[in-house]
Amino acid sequence: MYEQRSGADRSPVVLHVPHSSRTLTPAARGSVLLDDAALSRELDHMTDAHTDLIAGRAADGAAVTPWTHANLLSRLVVDPERFPDEREEMRAVGMGAVYTGTSHRGRLRDDDPDHERELLAEHFDPYAAAFTELIDAHLAATGRAVIIDVHSYPSRPLPYELHAPGTRPAICLGTDEHHTPRWLLDAARRAFAECGELGLNTPFAGCYVPLKHYGHRTEVSALMIEIRRDLYMSEPGGAPNGGLSAVVRALTALVDAVTEPAARPAP
Repeated sequence: MYEQRSGADRSPVVLHVPHSSRTLTPAARGSVLLDDAALSRELDHMTDAHTDLIAGRAADGAAVTPWTHANLLSRLVVDPERFPDEREEMRAVGMGAVYTGTSHRGRLRDDDPDHERELLAEHFDPYAAAFTELIDAHLAATGRAVIIDVHSYPSRPLPYELHAPGTRPAICLGTDEHHTPRWLLDAARRAFAECGELGLNTPFAGCYVPLKHYGHRTEVSALMIEIRRDLYMSEPGGAPNGGLSAVVRALTALVDAVTEPAARPAP
């Protein structure tokens, strides 16, 4: 289940918000081993709270309205940004496309290949198809697509993290060697300079590109924005604070900077 918010026809930008929801389907909730209190705590840790609000306000404030694609289900149902197969390194801690592990290395659900296939077929595959269709439409309309992946992460590492020893800057910029051109990275650095220290691929790396285009369609550009949560909200899952406005301004500036072809330097 997802929501697409239309932008201007000439905008190549898609704001992708995959992890902002706390909603589980009845079938997914039935497979989760946690009681309600433990599940609420897990959602506090694993939800990128208020990133839908940040993306929405940035879209509203942009000179040319970008498109928005948001996941309306929790990542505890399926995680649309994981590889659905053995390529996914997070499978090592039970966090492939369908999670079996918790943020603290506990048990979220039992291994059940049939249930996993059901969740992938019902949620992962339609989500990926809709996002791919949206990117295809951008390529047809503007000749390019710019995916800005909007995430957040906790100020202190959680046990599930595979690269926890890395630094935890105010803003982590996640890149891909095929899909993150220099002009996009430079634009992000300028836009988020006011937010504090910027890091590259630490503590999280990479960015989301539809598998259809991954690795070979350089007209599809992508960048992940990981916002450290203490910058804009009360952790682990509380209300926004005064820092949210600065994050919205920065994301809006990034959207504006990469929208117009005239503002885009050569790769």
